[in-house]
Amino acid sequence: MTTGEACSATTADPLSETTWRILRASHEARVAPWIEPHLARSADGEAHPVYDFLFQYYSYRPAHLRRWHAGIGRTLAADGAEEFLAWPHYERISGGIGVTTARLKPERLTFLRWLIAMLEAVQSRPAFYGCAGLHEWAMVYRSDEVRHPRWPLRLGSAGTATVVESLPVRCSHFDAFRFFTAEARPLNRLQPTRESVSENEQPGCLHANMDLYKWAYKLAPFTPSELVADAFELARDIREIDMRASPYDFSSLGFPPIMIETESGRHDYESLQRAFSARAQPLRERLIDVARSLLAAAKSR
Repeated sequence: MTTGEACSATTADPLSETTWRILRASHEARVAPWIEPHLARSADGEAHPVYDFLFQYYSYRPAHLRRWHAGIGRTLAADGAEEFLAWPHYERISGGIGVTTARLKPERLTFLRWLIAMLEAVQSRPAFYGCAGLHEWAMVYRSDEVRHPRWPLRLGSAGTATVVESLPVRCSHFDAFRFFTAEARPLNRLQPTRESVSENEQPGCLHANMDLYKWAYKLAPFTPSELVADAFELARDIREIDMRASPYDFSSLGFPPIMIETESGRHDYESLQRAFSARAQPLRERLIDVARSLLAAAKSR
């Protein structure tokens, strides 16, 4: 058995050229409505405060999102699939061409072990739905600087501060908390750090569920592109709600506000949180499976 064979974790017959080309075309058609408007805006020097975040904060380039990968455990019949050999981690293996772990560096294996443990911890943890989406409000609290200066604050600076001060701030997500203003940070019941991510992440958090997209693409090309696209779609849907519940007024863009400063608005937000959490659970489980398969294949080298 060759190194490539040992590391491919192949569990199914090779995909014929006809089959993988159909799968690739389907993936490209699916992601095109997400990618093409962003590229058009970039070419015109324009920005969208809701959707461009998905290509700015997250580092996966549009060209990479468009690129289709079968993922670990799926081999492409060699005839016609030679183009994949130009991409990292693809090799000729028994039965065709596929991704292997032969070139994974030790630090990637360390990351894999951390990721599996973190995702499993989140998956087993009870969800918390009481944050009311205050993270965006805390990012502009008592500050003259805002992240979207072209868009007004619905309640103005003073009204925004009043909302933050009248509700409990309970953000568990470090990558949201780190953007809180200095005045807002002491108001948060948690003080999350980069090191405490595994202890604080929980499945009710919108941003933790958005980040499934990040973890999916960080495992590419071992992650099947269907999973990357599923995670992106969830992140995109969450981003819309995140911005609707923010202090900004994006109604002119077709995003009516979720008024979390009211009891009914907080109820609406929590209902959406619960729906997103339910959608995220199977995606997180699929990611855990990919990461476990990848680590097992690497150990068998």
